[in-house]
Amino acid sequence: MSTSKTIMTLFAGAVIGGAMGFAAGMLLAPEKGEETRKKVKNAIDDLTDEFSEKVDEMVNQFGDMVEEAQVVAEEKIPAMKKKKA
Repeated sequence: MSTSKTIMTLFAGAVIGGAMGFAAGMLLAPEKGEETRKKVKNAIDDLTDEFSEKVDEMVNQFGDMVEEAQVVAEEKIPAMKKKKA
């Protein structure tokens, strides 16, 4: 399995697991509505922050892969042109 696919699978599992845990906690917690709303807001804020961090990581990793591919292409293309000539 490729690295990017592994990262996406891990990320998807973390998001789904977090959402399931959050939902179970909200359904099973005997608290007042105001307290539950605060918890929901905080959890959503945390999840949003985590999601943004993961997206930033993935964008950076993708950028690194593009840079690596560019370096390889710059090395290989001249050699291929010489072979054809």
